[in-house]
Order: sequence, then structure tokens, then C-alpha cells
Amino acid sequence: METLVKPAPAAPQLTHRDTLWIVAGVLLPVFMASLDQALVATALPTIGHAFDATGQLSWVVSAYLLTSTAATPLYGKISDTRGRRVTMLAGIGIFVAGAIASALAPNITSLILARGLQGIGGAGLVAQAMTVLGDIAPPKQRAKYYTYFSIIYTSAAGIGPVIGGLFAEHLHWSLVFWISVPMGIAAFAMTSTLLRKLPRYERYHRLDIAGAVLIVAASSTLMLVMNTGGKTWAWLSKEIVTLGVVSALLWILFFLRLMRAAEPLIPLGILRNPVVRCAIVANSFGWAAMIGLNIYLPLYLQSVLGQTPSESGVNLIVLMVTINASALVGAQVAARMEHYKFYPLITLFICILSIGWLALRVDTLSMLEFELVLALAGLGFGPVAPVSSVALQNAVMMHQLGTAVSVMSFARSLFAAVLVAALGAIVLHAVGSEMLSGAAATLAADRDGATAAFRNLFWVTAGCLVIAFLGLLLMEEKPLLTSNETRIE
Repeated sequence: METLVKPAPAAPQLTHRDTLWIVAGVLLPVFMASLDQALVATALPTIGHAFDATGQLSWVVSAYLLTSTAATPLYGKISDTRGRRVTMLAGIGIFVAGAIASALAPNITSLILARGLQGIGGAGLVAQAMTVLGDIAPPKQRAKYYTYFSIIYTSAAGIGPVIGGLFAEHLHWSLVFWISVPMGIAAFAMTSTLLRKLPRYERYHRLDIAGAVLIVAASSTLMLVMNTGGKTWAWLSKEIVTLGVVSALLWILFFLRLMRAAEPLIPLGILRNPVVRCAIVANSFGWAAMIGLNIYLPLYLQSVLGQTPSESGVNLIVLMVTINASALVGAQVAARMEHYKFYPLITLFICILSIGWLALRVDTLSMLEFELVLALAGLGFGPVAPVSSVALQNAVMMHQLGTAVSVMSFARSLFAAVLVAALGAIVLHAVGSEMLSGAAATLAADRDGATAAFRNLFWVTAGCLVIAFLGLLLMEEKPLLTSNETRIE
């Protein structure tokens, strides 16, 4: 069935001042979502010890990523139909509600469910902000506005681990969620006011709720298999076999839904574009690897190297700061170079070597060496994100922009959720809550097992980055457009 089309009035020409105000309207929601990830990652070991549920920590992250994965394409279609402003306001409201529920959670199960709710809201923040940037600036000019986003990402990455560590060690872990409430209220007011002049390129879409439910159910059962197989139940036990069969059936139903729905959760037409496919592979595999590192490096520092939450938070600042600082450079390079892939290919190769070095030296690293390796990894990956995002946006029509950006976010969140669960299956059962409490006898007994587990984690992460490298290498370099008008039909 054909998509119903509602002709949009000609978009008014924005002045540079108008454009800056629109960008300002989405920066606080982006900061709020980015800060949340940094805060929670640093506080995770403390949360696991508080609930005596270290083996379930990956679900605190995966629940957010899973629901965000399912909701992101829905937000893309809603924003293409109803406008970016209304869609982002809905996301902010749900995100704040999830943060309150997380802060009040009495046990790990309640926290996981609350994080799932927060993920539904989070899906409408960063992806929609990138779509707004695509609405107001053509690909060739986007770098100068990406500077403001880079400042926000870098600020969140710089202060998030420190604040998260201080809250977890000296106050209470729930503060990492409470802090989102005042920011959410301010973000709602700013977005409501400043996005009124945003150009609108609208087409009606049907929402594939059934597809969203299927992807969450299929991914959840798969991750349950990865987290309980060989630990809670034997791999060939009836429980694991049953979960495996159920997951396989749900994945089959999801793919059948993609092929048969009038407007599936993931529009297959967009995926027929080879530039879109390669950009999504580079972006999703690369970001999933970085998210995995950001989640589990605090655990590595606290369990293997014996650091406190505050110390681990401070020592992780360099990773996200360098990622976002170098992402700014990557955006500028994309705007100025005809062959804009060359620079991120070189830097991503350096990133892969850095993570490989971590794997080789996992138990003998000095802190200075660790910081240098993290800096190289961050500087190496940073340019991949803006280049792959701009390449994707450059390859689609304006009325598809929200959907295309959401598909990339969907793929990134889905693979990150699965990878976080897989990495959790590697390390969380080797790092018990006793290690996080700092008991000396337990530390001596368990550190060898934790070291081996983290070595495997770093090799898996490096493998994901290799796949990202191949996606970027195979992506066609189409000239970046200088006007959005050429993409309106």
C-alpha cells in the first residue's frame, strides 16, 4: 500500500541567527541523553553491589538500548509525519519519567524495567537532534553546526564519569537518575520554544508497532540465552534450548514482518541503497564497540586494577573526550575534502591497533600507558561517526531523512544491545560482587579469571571495529550536496 502524502508548504528561508536558535533548542536534550550514559556506566559496579546483582548489570544497559532500538524508527516516522518538535517533546517527557522510576527502583528488576521506559524516551532525543540538523543544513555545510554538538558531547563525556563516580562513591547511586529531572524540565521548555521555526518536510507514515514488539522480544530472549547459558543453566539444558528456539522463531517472525508489512519498522527500500548499508555498518559496529568499552571499562578498572568508582570515572574521561573532539575534526574534514573517507580510515586503523594493545597488555598496563591507549582509541574512532552519518544523510531524499537517521540509530542501538549482553556474558560472571566490595582475599583469588575475561572482551571489541573499518572502506564517496532543495521531491 502506498504511503499517504501530505504536501508541505514551502519552507521559509532561515537566517543564520534562526538556524543557531534551532540548534540551541536541541542541544540540552542531547546533553541530557549523553550525560545519562556516562553517569550510569560509572555507577554500574556500585549499583550491582547495592542490589547484589552483578550478573544482571548488563540488563540495566541492554534494557535501555533495546527499547531505544525499537522506538527509534517509530520516532523517525512520527517526526516525518507530525514534525520534529512534537516528537522530541514526547521523548523528553518519557525520558524524565523513566529517570524518576529508575531513581526510585527498590530492586534490580524494577531498575531494569525503568531503564526500558527511559530508553523509549531516549530514542527521541539524539536521533531527532541529528535529523533537525539535517533539516536546517545541507551536508556540505553541516560541519560548522556540528561543532556545537561536539562541544555538548565532549562536555557530557568529560563531566559524566566524574559526577557518576562521586555520586556512587560518596552520595547515592540514585542521583545519577535524579539529575535528569531538572535538566528534562529545562530541555522541554527550550525545545518547545526554539523549534517553532524549524522547516517541515512531512509525509504520513504507518507505525509498525507489531514489528517493534517483535524486535524487543527476539533480542531479549537472545540476550537471556547469552547471559544465562553455561552459568545459570547448562548450554544443552531444556531451559536454554527452549529460549533459543523461541528467540529463533521470534527473529523469523520479525523478518517476515519486514517483508510483508505495508510500512515495516525498517524500510527495506532505504536499505537497498549501498551507501546507506555501508554507512550503517560502519556506524553501528563502531559505536557498539565504543559503547561496550564505555560500559565495562569502569568494571575493569575497579575489579582488575583495584580503583575506586571516583578514580575510574576520572581515568575514563579521556576516552569520550577524545572521541568527541576528534569527531569534530572528522566533520570539518568531511566538509573540506573530496575524498572524505581517507582520514577516518587511517584513524580507525589506529583505533583497532590501540584496542588490540589493550588485549595484549590487559594485566600489565601502567595507568599512564592505559590513558595513552584510550586517547589513541578515542582519537581514532571519533571521525567515523560524523562521516558515516553525513554520508547516509547525503544519500536520501529530504522526506526520508527522519526515517533514514532513525534506521541508522536503530541498527546502532540493536547491535550495541546485543554486544553489551555478549560482553557481559564474557566478564560479569568472572567479576562477582565480592570483588567490587574490595575484599582482599577474594580479589587475589578472582583477579586472574577477571583478567582473562577482559582480554577476551577487548579482542571481541577489536573485531567489531574491524567490521566497521570494512563498512567504511566499501562505502561509495558521493559528492556532498550544497543545498537541501535538490533532495526535495
